[in-house]
Amino acid sequence: MTQPATKFRDGTLQVTVWRNTSTGGQTYYTANPTRSYRQGDDTWRETDSLTADDLLAMAELLRESYAWTRTQKRADAKARKESQQAA
Repeated sequence: MTQPATKFRDGTLQVTVWRNTSTGGQTYYTANPTRSYRQGDDTWRETDSLTADDLLAMAELLRESYAWTRTQKRADAKARKESQQAA
């Protein structure tokens, strides 16, 4: 299984960012927001369902994810350009 590119966490809320490659070889990123909760038998589970109290904190995690992804995309483009110039 592949590893996430990064994770952003605030309490039980988390955004996991994944680095992917298209069939054309282009890199792109996806983000999965989740909330952890404890099942009745003390088993931890994850859901994408948020309560009203979760919304602002999740919005901030998504903002951080966006900023990180934007920086990564710029670095990817720079590396791709340098690689093409070296060839």
